[in-house]
Amino acid sequence: MANRSPLRTRRSTMTNTSQPHTLTSANPPLAGASHTVCAARKPVAQVDRRRVELSPKLDPEQRRRLGQFMTPASVARYMATLFDAYSAHVRLLDAGAGLGSLTAAFVEAAVSASAPPQSIDVTAFEIDPVLAAVLEVTLASCAELCAASGIAFSSRIVEADYIKTTMAASGDYPAYNCAILNPPYGKIPSRSEARGALDVLGVSASNFYTAFVSLALAQLAPGGELVAITPRSYCNGVMHRAFRSFLLGSAALTALHLYGSRSAVFDGEVLQEVVVMKLRKSAEQGTVLLSSDTAAPRALPVTDIVGSNEQQQVIRFPLETDNAARHVAGLPCTLADLGLQVSTGRVMEHRTRPHLRNEGETGSVPLIHPQHLLHGAVRWPIEGFRKSNALADIEETRALSMPAGAYVLAKRITAKEEKRRVQASLYSGGRVAFENHVNVFHANGAGLSEPLARGLTLFLNSEEVDAYIRTVSGSTQINATDLRLLRYPSVRHLVALGEGAVKMADIV
Repeated sequence: MANRSPLRTRRSTMTNTSQPHTLTSANPPLAGASHTVCAARKPVAQVDRRRVELSPKLDPEQRRRLGQFMTPASVARYMATLFDAYSAHVRLLDAGAGLGSLTAAFVEAAVSASAPPQSIDVTAFEIDPVLAAVLEVTLASCAELCAASGIAFSSRIVEADYIKTTMAASGDYPAYNCAILNPPYGKIPSRSEARGALDVLGVSASNFYTAFVSLALAQLAPGGELVAITPRSYCNGVMHRAFRSFLLGSAALTALHLYGSRSAVFDGEVLQEVVVMKLRKSAEQGTVLLSSDTAAPRALPVTDIVGSNEQQQVIRFPLETDNAARHVAGLPCTLADLGLQVSTGRVMEHRTRPHLRNEGETGSVPLIHPQHLLHGAVRWPIEGFRKSNALADIEETRALSMPAGAYVLAKRITAKEEKRRVQASLYSGGRVAFENHVNVFHANGAGLSEPLARGLTLFLNSEEVDAYIRTVSGSTQINATDLRLLRYPSVRHLVALGEGAVKMADIV
């Protein structure tokens, strides 16, 4: 059944229960409409009021399961400004549309452009029926705004799983020329139906947000633009290496904006930094517009942002205008060049409980936890420590300890408010064991020379290294992989630093 009005023709159909529910609407532009939209309703302000009203009423467990974090108006409007000149006929994808904040912001920006499109066609995926009902109202407001601006508008809401629906298309994707996304943020269980669907599509993704971005990029026409807000976690680490390779091999990275505050975007609900990225499909890599909520935009060559294949194509954020991070990136040596390795401590307490000791005693070795690392040194034992200070030195545990020598240790996790991300300490002494939350620098399983260990500790604790690490990681977790990808001074310079013969400024 169709209802006609001067603004739009709306048709709703329900298919059988095994198929997605699709709601379609369309409106022609009003005859004689001008591009003056003062009298038209502003959909972004309306949907943001609904967001504020609705969010506290939603089931927290449902939100957690679906990875729902709704986009505030200010962020939605910023994302909409990142699109370049519009095609005459816009075909927009909003996967995980929620209440429609991003589509509303896109439409507002398009109708206000100096060269607005002639038509906008929106496909919005939203699996939650509560949000889809509000999304329908948002799209009706968008239709009204477009009609008042002389722009044809059509839309459809697909109440279905975006991943499964895309898989069912068997590669016969619509050719969208714009995509705007705030995808769900949950992890994909390894044995889930979604993971199986992604494997069939050839998409390597461990999180829903990487899956959504990958599929949306696949559905873009050449030259199409994608703008998405996601956690920063994809920018480094082995887990997301295939995703970075796919992104950078399929599209040009043209803009990155970092929200460094936990509460800046999602009211503290997301406990890591979030990033807005812009991609242009099938384009050559060039310059990247880099900005943050605390730093003005800077146009930088992509080589300043994206590491080489050998550096796992890590995406950096050199936001500061000083050159400390760049100097560290330009140091001559890898860790392998130094003849050194870094690995996590071998002791997992839950697997070695019968052999743990509260205090150091005869027949045991020190067990070093992150709490023992303080101001560049190791403070051991800790009196009244709630964990174990020692490990029994017996045949069953011999492989868990390391021979006497000098080792450089770094905490795997630091608090957000701590001054430095990398916190290194020097251990020098007898046979020792390290707990799994400690990164250990060693030479083929043995200790380093004392001067080299001191120099390496000073280097890792430097402001220059801290500045570099913050460009590559938005997490307070520093993994062994992050330390392997770091560039280092030569052994000669590290030894000189450890002996006090040179200062950091002389080698970085």
